[in-house]
Amino acid sequence: MEADINVRKTEHIRLCLTDQVEGVNKTTGLEGISFIHNALPEINFNDIQLNTTFLNKALKAPFLVSSMTGGSELASKININLAQASEEKGWAIGLGSTRALLESRAHEDSFLIRRHAKTVPLIANIGAVQFNYGYGVEECQRIIDMTEADSLVLHLNSLQEVVQDGGDLNFEQLLPKIEEVCKKLTVPVGVKEVGFGIDGIVAEKLYNVGVSYIDVAGAGGTSWSQVEKLRSKEPLRKAAAEAFNSWGIPTKDCIVSVRSKLPTTPIVASGGMKTGLDAAKAVTIGADIVGFARTLLQAATESVDSVLNTMEQIELEMKMAMFGIGAKDLETLRNTKRVTIMGRSLLE
Repeated sequence: MEADINVRKTEHIRLCLTDQVEGVNKTTGLEGISFIHNALPEINFNDIQLNTTFLNKALKAPFLVSSMTGGSELASKININLAQASEEKGWAIGLGSTRALLESRAHEDSFLIRRHAKTVPLIANIGAVQFNYGYGVEECQRIIDMTEADSLVLHLNSLQEVVQDGGDLNFEQLLPKIEEVCKKLTVPVGVKEVGFGIDGIVAEKLYNVGVSYIDVAGAGGTSWSQVEKLRSKEPLRKAAAEAFNSWGIPTKDCIVSVRSKLPTTPIVASGGMKTGLDAAKAVTIGADIVGFARTLLQAATESVDSVLNTMEQIELEMKMAMFGIGAKDLETLRNTKRVTIMGRSLLE
């Protein structure tokens, strides 16, 4: 089991460092949003503030290092670099699926990163489908205790599991099991997709059973059916996965749909986020926090400084977008009318 997890996690990382894992003819939808330049912003660029709060902790910027990996030697290096950079920049950070941590003590340092990220929100992660395969509140609490995480996010990855060799396919009756975990766990519980998106109807069901925040993880970035297709040894599954290379709800549509159903619930916008300009657009249409994954992955294989450089670029890009419309803080950005959505200007 240890060797299997290590090999799978390492293969995932190596594939995600290539462009072969992107969905085909599928975008985030954010290209349909553009800001209306304000030639007289009437603010000082140096006064622009990105600070916010998430999970009752202060963030210096509204950003999350999205759940990526854990459970292998390469993952340890990546997560330590990401954790140290997150602490320095004041970003939240998510762990990859911690099932590997419970099943194997090998490479546990890839998950036990609290010592490198002492003050920022840390989010542990497990597949919700595991609740149909013997996992429950006790295992979730063990994960929180071991990682010292501030929250647990449950990932929904039905399509990935179908393509994955030996995937877990029983997604029946998960909602009541999610409700039990929300009620009994000592930390808030969130739910995320893995790149196919969560819509408002599903988000509302999750909120009604106690889920504290929704990470939409929409389409437009990494497609996990593509990742598993590249790993699969089964010709039939590989061929079938190809038909789903453009599957999923674009990230923009997820944000708008979830916000329409849940006006005040925190939304994390992830899925194909590449720049601070993408992040600014996501906040304008309803996101509270913006998650970056593959955009940071290559840098994380190199060094802490490489990650910091990428983070600084993302922050600069977001500030430039805000300066361009005269928004000095996130609240002003959230409420700006200097935006055109699918050809319709809010200034009209």
